[in-house]
Amino acid sequence: MRTLDQLEARKKTVLVRVDYNVPIKEGVVGDDTRVRASLPTIKELLEKGAKVVLMSHLGRPKGVDPAFSLLPVAEVLADLLQKPVKFVTGLPSSDEALADVRAADYGEVLLLENVRFEPGEKKNDPELAAKYARLAEVFVLDAFGSAHREHASVVGVARLLPSYAGRLMEKEVKALGKLLHGPETPYWVVLGGAKVSDKIGVIKSLLPKVDGMLIGGAMAFTFIKAIGGQTGNSLVEDDKVELAAGLLEEARSLGKQLLLPSDVVAAREISSEAETKVFPAFGIPEGWMGLDIGPESRKTFSEALAPARTVFWNGPMGVFETPPFDAGTLAVAETLAGLDAYTVVGGGDSVAAVKRLGYADKFSHVSTGGGASLEFLEKGTLPGIEVLGGLSPEEV
Repeated sequence: MRTLDQLEARKKTVLVRVDYNVPIKEGVVGDDTRVRASLPTIKELLEKGAKVVLMSHLGRPKGVDPAFSLLPVAEVLADLLQKPVKFVTGLPSSDEALADVRAADYGEVLLLENVRFEPGEKKNDPELAAKYARLAEVFVLDAFGSAHREHASVVGVARLLPSYAGRLMEKEVKALGKLLHGPETPYWVVLGGAKVSDKIGVIKSLLPKVDGMLIGGAMAFTFIKAIGGQTGNSLVEDDKVELAAGLLEEARSLGKQLLLPSDVVAAREISSEAETKVFPAFGIPEGWMGLDIGPESRKTFSEALAPARTVFWNGPMGVFETPPFDAGTLAVAETLAGLDAYTVVGGGDSVAAVKRLGYADKFSHVSTGGGASLEFLEKGTLPGIEVLGGLSPEEV
């Protein structure tokens, strides 16, 4: 990829696609991690004498909706940069936005309004991309978490301007690339979350490369049902049971370990006050749903990971946001944090567990991209990488 090392930014207006899709409640940013992640690129461009124009999406608004405005983010960013950030109130494609950008001086920072307010953003509308492109002379993609989306603010504008990877984008691609190219063994992957369907591609892609996979979360019950287990009221993707059976057979034929939970913490409802019981993972009674891996599974998973030299983790082991069903996810985070290994974590709940325990600095890399990191590991590239001069899947 072309990076900031190749960019002469002095006296240039630089449009930077960042990922400011942060939690906002009652006008207050709940977690500024993604804003902080953008600072190295912004500061470097300012030091080089550029005018920096930032653009991002936030949530999934249906049209213009003040609840999804990026204004609160501008205030947080100004505090972090210790300098004013001009918030541009009009639509990013508007003549008003263009006028505001042109009126600003070099060394200033502007933040555009939510690109998802634009009806053509997700469709990668070429006219919208052209309106983004007129705002600047150079484009920098620093939103790794959006690099798998062929949207106007990601790939559309990148095709119309000289384009470069920001420092976060560069860091993510290097860190995740180590999982694909000559990883140190034993190499284990830990996958969780609700749906097998979200992880099919990465399971198929990584199975030949790894020594083993651990499967937790609700997605485990689709595998358990595939081999005749009793899953009670647990979440199962019935239309993916046959596929799960095929993946288990593929793991066997490749001689790879694919470990499922041996026991689960179950309840009749998802509630912190609900009565809980531990059942064998293959024998959950009707009326009960598995909501976390059980104590025996936590021990087994930890023992399997102990000799690992490379580990990728994506997805919680249970309903992490509702204690006591967070214990399995926290146990995995604690185990991985203690390994002498190259460890990468991606995905919202997995990252939240790592941060809750204060272990972020004990991991080799904490990715800002959930879906993007999975797609990168599946295909070896992303649309956002290719438009920056990166490799296509055929070249990987």
